Amino acid sequence: MINRVEKLSLLSEMISFAQTDDKIKSIEYKFLFSISKQLEIPKADFDYLFEHPVTYVHLKSHSERIVQFHRLVLLMNLDQAITNRELVKLHNFGLRMGLGHECINRVLYVMESFPNKIVPPDFLIDIFKVQYN
Repeated sequence: MINRVEKLSLLSEMISFAQTDDKIKSIEYKFLFSISKQLEIPKADFDYLFEHPVTYVHLKSHSERIVQFHRLVLLMNLDQAITNRELVKLHNFGLRMGLGHECINRVLYVMESFPNKIVPPDFLIDIFKVQYN
């Protein structure tokens, strides 16, 4: 299980990603808030992160990094208007998390073939399993 500092770092990273287009849409805010509730982060702390981002903390668990990457993919696809800037930022987040370049590219490629560009978790996990075989 991840600790509070890691949880705040995850949320801060997601908020930063959502702010790529300079404005957070209502649907993005609701998604981020639902993640904060899952992580058991109080609303006041969640809202504080919008103005005061915390330093990135590298997750030790590979599975937690995959889950976080999946959250970022879902967040990116909420508004159905994906920009090249968002794709580059997502790719860089994945690399910073220590995920494989080829796996990240594969996820970004195959998401186009799924309804609403939402890659099912099992499919995403299978892509990243390849990195370790």
